[in-house]
Amino acid sequence: MNRSIARRLASMFALVALFVFTLVGTGLFLVLRTQLEHHLRESLDDRTQIARIIVYHAVTPDKWRMVREKLTDMTPHDSSTVYSVSSMDPGFNFGRPVEGTVVKSWPGGYTRIAPAGGGADMLTSTVTVRPNGERPPMQLQVAVSYSPNLRTMRVFGSALAALSALGSLAVLLLSYSVTRLGLAPLTRLTRDASAVSPNNRSQRLNTASLPHELNDLANSFNGALERLDGAYGRLESFNADVAHELRTPVTILIGQTEVALTRNRSVEDLRHTLQSNLEEFERMRAIINDMLFLARADQGERATGLIDASLAAEVAHTLEFLEIPLEEARVHAQLRGDAFARVNRSLFGRACTNLLMNAIQHCEPGATISVTIARGEGEMRDQVRVIVANPGAPIAPEILEHLFDRFYRAEVSRTNSRENHGLGLAIVKAIAEMHRGTVSAESANGINTFSFSVAAPLSAGAGDVPPLRATANTNVAADTAYSALAKGKSA
Repeated sequence: MNRSIARRLASMFALVALFVFTLVGTGLFLVLRTQLEHHLRESLDDRTQIARIIVYHAVTPDKWRMVREKLTDMTPHDSSTVYSVSSMDPGFNFGRPVEGTVVKSWPGGYTRIAPAGGGADMLTSTVTVRPNGERPPMQLQVAVSYSPNLRTMRVFGSALAALSALGSLAVLLLSYSVTRLGLAPLTRLTRDASAVSPNNRSQRLNTASLPHELNDLANSFNGALERLDGAYGRLESFNADVAHELRTPVTILIGQTEVALTRNRSVEDLRHTLQSNLEEFERMRAIINDMLFLARADQGERATGLIDASLAAEVAHTLEFLEIPLEEARVHAQLRGDAFARVNRSLFGRACTNLLMNAIQHCEPGATISVTIARGEGEMRDQVRVIVANPGAPIAPEILEHLFDRFYRAEVSRTNSRENHGLGLAIVKAIAEMHRGTVSAESANGINTFSFSVAAPLSAGAGDVPPLRATANTNVAADTAYSALAKGKSA
């Protein structure tokens, strides 16, 4: 009995889909658990700070009775938050510390404890309150329950498992239909070609046993489908990247606004909320502008407004613009070499700024950033390369090959903050390609080197000129420009 190829392929697709769903679900589960842990710590820090302020100002036994009442009022009925204070004077004690088995401890005084009497684990934070007045020194312990986190993780895990199973079943059914269509007889070539749609992008024409007269046509058609599929995939990636990056500031804006609306706020509190929201709006605008720029580059846009320019002069101008970041980071920049090329000065400066800011962010104080402008050799003599090298931690080869990808961050230690949304090096790559150049990244002997090139035919300008030098002590102030850069308004 012959086995159905369509069924076998559909089963394999379903298994692959189940594996992918499981992998993605596991990642989402771990991310959610980490975020819940982070939020729990933030909540614990807030409660600890409030309790510490209340306890610190209790300088007499009379005031301590008021503190006991406040701490009692702050303790929920379900004991999801527990306060305890202990000191050498029994008159200044309150509650009982959470006791049990220590599950895990973290720097900063955080401890996860499994209570001796059973129940959900508790995250505790213990701080020392200095003596004040008649009050002796105290140990303040605040504990919050993991119960809400555990409930959320159980519900999320169940929903994720159900969705993964349903998704795999849907892939099984859909892939079976798609596979049967892809394996249709060659006499149905025309109908197969007309059946290709966005919902069936993986379908290709089978050319194995086609007549010679149709073979070239089928291959050309399959090539066109590949190009369309690639363009469609890049569009999907673009949408996913934008949605992922905009989700964080939108979530922050919603959360801050909801908190502000929970009760009446002072004008100062509202002003602080609006200022924080404005920062998130600025971040969203920077992300949108950068993504639009990359989208135009993906469509094959070339740099316009090209002029013959000394690249050393353009880099020196960028170093002057970055004078304040260089001084704040306490690093120096040294520029060597020169060459002439036809470039768009604005785009070229933007690429240089991104490379230099990347180097500044990953330099130790007192280090020197080396910027070298050199013409390529051999087959690359029609390229001029701008090379930025700085001392830094070694970068693994598997990370180097992705550093110019959009939204790629190698690790937490190499991300700057919320201002760094992972597009700086991707923009450098886009600008290099708009100037018919390339990018590269290397890490060896404690030096990390990032570079990009622009096309510069040998007849386009003069040869090398004596090197220019620039350090962090340039004589042009750039306070306004640096402020715009820090907010994401500038390149």
